[in-house]
Amino acid sequence: MGEHEVEAHPIPGLPGRGQGRQGGRKPDRVRGPGPPGAPHVRGALPGQRRGSPHGRLPGPDLAGTMHEEDEDHIHLGDEDSPVYVGERVELLTVGVDVGSSTSHLLFSRLRLERQGQRLSSRFAVTERDVVYRSPVAFTPYTDGRSLDAERLRSFVETSYREAGVDPEAVHTGAVITTGEAARRDNARAVLELFSHQAGKFVCATAGPNLESLLAAHGSGAAELSREAEQPLLNVDIGGGTTKFAVCRRGRVEDTAALHVGARLVAWDQQGRLVRLEEAGRVLAARAGLGASLELGSTVPPQQELRRLAEFMADLVMAVVAGRPGAADLPWITPPLATAGPFRTVVFSGGVGEYVYGREHRGFGDLGPELAQALRDRAQRLGLQLVEPKEAIRATCIGASQYTVQLSGDTIYLSHPELLPVRSVPAAAVRGIAQPPTAASVAAAVRRALERLDLVDGDGSFALAIHWHHGADYASLRELCAGIVQALPRTVQSGQPLLVVLDADVAGIVGELLRSEFRVPGPVLCVDQVALREFDYVDVGRPIQPQGVVPVVVKSLVFR
Repeated sequence: MGEHEVEAHPIPGLPGRGQGRQGGRKPDRVRGPGPPGAPHVRGALPGQRRGSPHGRLPGPDLAGTMHEEDEDHIHLGDEDSPVYVGERVELLTVGVDVGSSTSHLLFSRLRLERQGQRLSSRFAVTERDVVYRSPVAFTPYTDGRSLDAERLRSFVETSYREAGVDPEAVHTGAVITTGEAARRDNARAVLELFSHQAGKFVCATAGPNLESLLAAHGSGAAELSREAEQPLLNVDIGGGTTKFAVCRRGRVEDTAALHVGARLVAWDQQGRLVRLEEAGRVLAARAGLGASLELGSTVPPQQELRRLAEFMADLVMAVVAGRPGAADLPWITPPLATAGPFRTVVFSGGVGEYVYGREHRGFGDLGPELAQALRDRAQRLGLQLVEPKEAIRATCIGASQYTVQLSGDTIYLSHPELLPVRSVPAAAVRGIAQPPTAASVAAAVRRALERLDLVDGDGSFALAIHWHHGADYASLRELCAGIVQALPRTVQSGQPLLVVLDADVAGIVGELLRSEFRVPGPVLCVDQVALREFDYVDVGRPIQPQGVVPVVVKSLVFR
């Protein structure tokens, strides 16, 4: 049996349609510092510290203290996160991706080493083994509007058993819900399956922009773009949506999403329509076969399904060919700002498995027909198709990685009693003009939030600001003015404002925000901490007499 020819397994209790798309591959190894990315889940685990040959590992609630022989240690109090004290750490991690059509799980073993002086820099991934991949199975639904949380739980528990992993041995991870699954009425219930581990695992509902970012990193497209002369376009096609990410010099510069997917229309083994999303109904009508599509009715003839798939492919390729502003495109997000055309393309997602010939079986949807139509059009356009590292598993593969940094001692805490805070997503603020202006800062902050589908006023993010503009009053005043302009709801509602800077200016920034700009809510500014996209942060209570705070960074580590 080849690498991609694997056994299919159903989600327990899901009749008929519960066949896996892709089974577990042989373990593979990735070396080198891991960039961000991956998912996790499981029921409640006891909150205890776990030992390793090289140090201590955090328990699920990130609570307690850390002790190591012949090493100093830090007490953060009963509710604070422990701090790593060894130079090397080994973590067993688990990740779960619950998508609109399919779900899967993997276990990884991460080895991390401190990249600097003790307690002064990040841990970086030096080695990563994928030790188990679950079969890829259809995401179960109880009806048209709800995920079947119990069947998902059963799927996760079965995967643990098949992998031979004791839940007590797992240290960290993340669970990500994406696509149509993230928009279901009870999507939060899926995350609540793991609520007892809230301090230990990153749980996120990925909107279309964040999902585009995740897919571009998970497929390897972002990394491939480092050496490319022209921008590379990652096209991630799943069951409900198509996500685009423009990659250049190793970074994702632009994202967008269309309501085009392979399972907007789906049928069972008896040839009856069992899934018909509203977007699928609209696209079918535009393709000329809408009148014949009703749930429970007989699936249309093959030539009509092919016509629908070709119509969807035309919509996708219009973006590739440089027509993102076409009026007939069913955008979920604003169109790509980068117009194209694009000559180098990576296809990922479930449809990507068909595009590159990794999958040939049919699963009662438009996947094979859509992939064939895309290949035909790519050939006519003379595109260079680059094969991804991951296709169906691209959205979020890897595991949540813990790193530790200490802030500088010029922090600003208007309300230190609010600490600790945990699992706050970091919005990476980049591209501030030189010299800085309030307008450029505000625009950079808005872009950072939009990329991660974060919203001003929800109080659940940290501004991670890359600042290389000096510590003069005029520049820092423009920075603060831009923050206030970009976050009117956060400021006016008095919600906490958490700012993390990589330069030694937090004390001045915090003082300006509170005293000069009269920000009414709590202001927490920490500095000399470097954050990236896909980072989540825990900030502990101040350590005296140094007056610094420990910052635990949880990153998504991609393959």
